[in-house]
Amino acid sequence: MNLKIVIIDYGMGNLRNVQKGFEKIGFEAKLTRNKKEIGRASAIVLPGVGAFKDCMENLQKYGLIDPLLRSIENGKPYLGICLGLQILFSESEEFGACKGLDLIKGRVVKFRPDPEHKVPHMGWNTIEKMKEVPTLQGVENGDFFYFVHSYYVIPEEKQWISTVTSYGRPFASGIWKDNLFATQFHPEKSQQKGLRILENFVKSI
Repeated sequence: MNLKIVIIDYGMGNLRNVQKGFEKIGFEAKLTRNKKEIGRASAIVLPGVGAFKDCMENLQKYGLIDPLLRSIENGKPYLGICLGLQILFSESEEFGACKGLDLIKGRVVKFRPDPEHKVPHMGWNTIEKMKEVPTLQGVENGDFFYFVHSYYVIPEEKQWISTVTSYGRPFASGIWKDNLFATQFHPEKSQQKGLRILENFVKSI
């Protein structure tokens, strides 16, 4: 396959783990913040663990927002993981209101803890598929994936929700809109089912 997947290096954590996930399925994905390489890529991956505002500020600092948006507008497949899901939305309430990329209308809000549900939501949890999408081929309702997050997305348009997970309340744990596929959980930390998602993403390019 003459494909080039780039993982956008915007100076926040977990990038190498995602790169290793692609290596486990026999595919090389390059870490880069080079705008020309992003422009030449066949597909874009944006993972991350951390604060929404820091993510947006780092993307701005490194001049990565325009090439990222151009790639998405040009129809390149996009895989967002954790923060890579959240920044697609209009805004987040984390550390005060912060604007996102606004590619999907909706907000990012914080879990409200209770005695049975601590924050962050961390560890293994199940997903329920809301629709059949190519990137979830071979994934079944009730399969476990690994989560670590304190905030979750609320899409205004529910038709973009691909998976739902329950943690005190049901929340959207995955979205699929045109060439955008993104998950709140971490495929690269989710063993064989997670690697299956990475394989499906490569096949979709």
